[in-house]
Parts: sequence; structure tokens; C-alpha cells
Amino acid sequence: MATGDVCNLRLESIAPGGDALGRIEGKPVFVEGGCPKETVLCRIVEERKTWARAELLEVISASEARVDCGCSFYGKCGGCNFQHIEYNAQLDEKSSILNETIFRLGGFNPPQIEVFPCAPWEYRNRMQFHCFRQKQNASGMRFGLKGRHSEEIIAVSDCPVAERGIRELLHTEGKSLPLPPEKDRFTVFSHNGLLLSEGAEERGKIKLLEKEITVDAGVFFQSNVTMLEKLILYLRKIAQNADPNLPMADLYCGVGTFALFLGNIFKKFVLAEENKKAVALARENLKGTDAEFFALRDTEWTKTLLRKKVAFGFAVLDPPRAGLSPQLASALAENGPPVLAYVSCDAAALARDSKTLTKGGYKLESLAFFDFYPQTAHIESLAVFRK
Repeated sequence: MATGDVCNLRLESIAPGGDALGRIEGKPVFVEGGCPKETVLCRIVEERKTWARAELLEVISASEARVDCGCSFYGKCGGCNFQHIEYNAQLDEKSSILNETIFRLGGFNPPQIEVFPCAPWEYRNRMQFHCFRQKQNASGMRFGLKGRHSEEIIAVSDCPVAERGIRELLHTEGKSLPLPPEKDRFTVFSHNGLLLSEGAEERGKIKLLEKEITVDAGVFFQSNVTMLEKLILYLRKIAQNADPNLPMADLYCGVGTFALFLGNIFKKFVLAEENKKAVALARENLKGTDAEFFALRDTEWTKTLLRKKVAFGFAVLDPPRAGLSPQLASALAENGPPVLAYVSCDAAALARDSKTLTKGGYKLESLAFFDFYPQTAHIESLAVFRK
């Protein structure tokens, strides 16, 4: 096998990241746009010592899971990479990836994964767009999405995974939306008629379950409100089994979403977050409650929280893609509360942190996959650890 070779390849499964996986003489070959259990004609475009990458030329024998794509920009923009796979098959493949990643990097078999599906279209409330600054785009669009495997900005006139308000904005070619000055990338948030955007109206209130919460387009908030509500309800059940007389910790708290819905179960709760703008919003959202806030890096929480020997009864963790800092993971393994609920947006990071936590005396009690991002390989999960 060499770069440029054309060959038939039987695809076995979907690998982390979304490419289909086949093998030539035992060597893994990754093919973008493939489906499991199909035979394709492909060309080797990159060869390494232990793996290769191939370009899909033709589907010789299609998988039953292959479907027509629902977007004319699919394959051009850098967003979706699963639109050619039937939705239930997407769920199966992502569940398998999560399970295998925990086993391979965490070093143990996880419990059976509970799956929470989502409506596969018009689900995404929060999106990032890129401005056309240097030249006028031929379509008249003032912003677009990054291209697949390129820095090119694609002028998209629609996005079927976007919430209705964002789709309507794209249909009008975004002409009514002021762009943020001196910023090439900006965030738009839309929910039930509310449209927020960096550089325009940035802050507003949304209804989340039975409560109102203030969000800001410039501050991270979950991109799928429907699935966020399902996650909150699941977290409530977990929190109700913890000791209510001990305080709760909401680490990587963002705008205070989880504490807002779980905090009343406990007598006191503590929130920690690096982003000071997010902490200010959390203070506003939790006004009138017995909450303590720490606007510090996660590497410093071990000094201010866990090494004070504060006896927390429960903690919810929602770290960025990189997962927990090594210092925090080790401190939790040593001094963490009896119950940890870990919200993960990266299976590999969750697996690595699971290894540290289980070595420190925790057991992975349950694992759930919440499909926040249909039509993509992105995996959002909730792992519950108990001492």
C-alpha cells in the first residue's frame, strides 16, 4: 500500500472523529464519508507507519445505514459529518465509540450505556459564524461557516441542524445582523423567538424547564436547549440520592445552570469557574441563594476548595474538551465527595479522567450518552462516579 494506490475496502465501523474504518492487511485505513458494513473504492491519500487515510471514490456496495444528505452544503462546510448515516445508526456508532474509548483509555469495562436521542434537525440553538472581512462575498452574505479541512469561509444560505431563528437569519442572508467590530468570529444564540448575537443584542432571558435563566451570546452556554433540559432532569435524580446536609460543588459552572436546578436540594453550594464574565452571570442567575463563587482556574480549585478538607456531598463537573486538569483530577480522587456527576464533551478526556478517579477509589456507577449534536461525531455524555 502506498499513497496514490486505488483499492476496494470493506468498512467495519466508525472511528472517533467520524471517519469510517477499514483494514488493508491489518493496517487501519480511515475513510471520510464512509458507512460501516459497506464496500467502497478509495484512493490512499496519506500513509503512516501504523495507519493510513483514504479518499472515497465510489460506494460499491452501500450500507443499509446510508441515507441521502439533508443539506446542500454537506461536505463543504466544516460542521456535520454524519448526515450520510441514518440517525439510529449514528446513535449506535457513537455509543460504541464511547464504550470502546472508556475500555481502551480508561482500562475497564464501563456499565451499559443509557442513550438519550434528540430530534435530528433544527436542534442547534448556538452557532459560531465567521465574518467576510477582506472582500465582499459574491452571494452578498456577510458571514458564513468554516470550510471542511480548510480556512475558507463558506457562505451558507441555510443550515438544517440550526434552530428555526438561525435558519431564518441565514435565509435573509444575514443582512439585518450587525457584525461585531474587530472580531472575525462571533456567536449567535436563538431560542423560542429570542435572537442574541455578539455585536448586536447579546444578553437575554430564556425559559429552561420551570425557571428563567440569563444567557449571553459571548459566554458559553449549551448549544442544544432541549437536550440540556433532559440532562438537568437526569442530574436531579442523581443529586437527590446524595447527602443534602453537605454542600454541593458546581465545578466549571458556566452561568450557573446546574446549580440553579440542583442547589435547592442542598443546604449550601459552591460554584467555581475561570471565566469571570460567566461567574458574573452565575451570580445574577443565583441571586438570593446561599451560594459561594470562585472565579479561579481549575488548577487553583484544589488549594481553595478540596485541600481545605471541605466535606462536599456531591459535585457536578462540566469541563471543556480537554477534561479535568491533572491537579484537579488527582485532588478529586484523593478528597472528592461520595458522588461525582461528570458531564463530558470528549470521550477520550472522560476516559483518561475515569482512570485517575477509579484508581483513587471511585467506581463508574452509570454512563449515559445524550445526543446533543445529531449529524456529527460529537459525543456528550454523563458519567456518575461513587466512592
